[in-house]
Amino acid sequence: MVRPMRLFLLTSLTMLAFAANSVLNRWAVGPGHIGAVEFAMLRLAAGAVTLAALVLWQRGGLAWAGGRDRVAGVAGLAAYLLGFSLAYRGLDAGTGALVLFGTVQVTMFAGALVSREVVPPRRWAGAGLALVGLALIAAPGATALGPLLLMACAGVGWGVYSLAGRGAVDPLAATAWNFLLSVPLVLPLGLLAGVAAPDGMGALLAVMSGAVTSGLGYALWYAILPRLGAARAAVAQLTVPVIAALGGAVLLAEMPGLRFWLAAVLVLGGVALASLPYRGFTSRSIR
Repeated sequence: MVRPMRLFLLTSLTMLAFAANSVLNRWAVGPGHIGAVEFAMLRLAAGAVTLAALVLWQRGGLAWAGGRDRVAGVAGLAAYLLGFSLAYRGLDAGTGALVLFGTVQVTMFAGALVSREVVPPRRWAGAGLALVGLALIAAPGATALGPLLLMACAGVGWGVYSLAGRGAVDPLAATAWNFLLSVPLVLPLGLLAGVAAPDGMGALLAVMSGAVTSGLGYALWYAILPRLGAARAAVAQLTVPVIAALGGAVLLAEMPGLRFWLAAVLVLGGVALASLPYRGFTSRSIR
């Protein structure tokens, strides 16, 4: 049983890790410390090694953690990692996180439709509002279309990854296997694209993103997802684009403009409308 305060702290830590990935990736790829594909490869490798070592240390072995959702989790993670890194060649940290987050929510909404869940009118309205916000970001002259489409692909991947993780019995082992099995998918694509040696800063940022904010952060996400539930998980992620935008402003001097904040109100407001319970959070809703 996870106590409410501990769940809140763990959720906050996870959201900080998610936002840090945007800042670290942009910090590394934007100024050219490392190529986008190289960042994704190093990030994945560092995450796989860290998670495998942690499972071996805790359990004494890396037992197979299979399941019907393994293929979806691996494919989703690989698509997310590649799209995410490539998109940050042309997006600032806050805009990238907002597009990613909005697409994730639309993907999870589509997953509910595919699963034939009953979707009330308010969720339709919230999804529509979020789409309007994404359209504002993608309006002509706002941002290059290529990076936006790449981040949207990353958002679909992360949405699939999150949907696959809802039933994880062993979150740490499941995350470790997702990373390990994604290596044969991502590394050949990187080698085909051609790789160049990063500088020291680029390599450090990629390893930090892979080992800490990705590997350990995603394992924690899989662990708390069953306790959060779909609604609270969606609401918690409302904070990620804002944290990423603030981090980009402080560390990278990327000040978001008016268009970003208008789009953020639409996207985050739409997700809140679709996710928040009618009576708000009560003591009974936190179990």
